[in-house]
Amino acid sequence: MPHLSSVRFWDSFRLRSPIDPPLQVLKLNFLTHHSISSLRKGAEVVEFKAIIADPKSGKSYPKDVSGHHANSLIGKKIGEEVDGIFVDLPGYKLVITGGSDRDGVPMRKDMPGPRRRPMLVTKGVGFHPKDKGVRKRRNLRGNTISPDIIQLNMRIVAHGPKPIKDSLKAKEGDK
Repeated sequence: MPHLSSVRFWDSFRLRSPIDPPLQVLKLNFLTHHSISSLRKGAEVVEFKAIIADPKSGKSYPKDVSGHHANSLIGKKIGEEVDGIFVDLPGYKLVITGGSDRDGVPMRKDMPGPRRRPMLVTKGVGFHPKDKGVRKRRNLRGNTISPDIIQLNMRIVAHGPKPIKDSLKAKEGDK
């Protein structure tokens, strides 16, 4: 069996004879492990655009979330209540109501996990039929926030001591 360093990169994807399957498995495991470990080194910076809806006033406010605040939102699910400190609104309580990824694929509450999957839908998030009884297969995201999510939708459940306009405008003026 040749040494792993002597094998060229594209040889790992070439089919081998049935006599030598362990070599193929060994090389593919090495490549998979190598690519996963490079992602763990923090090469990816997570950033969300949070759209915060205020049911009192009927307005919504955009806010960019990045850094450790964005990392702490990963793994949360639709319907969970989070502290407003994640979006620079101390004292506020927010509920995650949805989101979408970079391609505009929406998150769906009844679909577990963070992945994008095709789902046969009749109504609801991601599909609004004009005729009765129409079903369609649509790509939808699960209900868990992952680094692939770009936009997060949130609703205020408990207001803080300062009005939301003042809190967000003071932060924008600093930039």
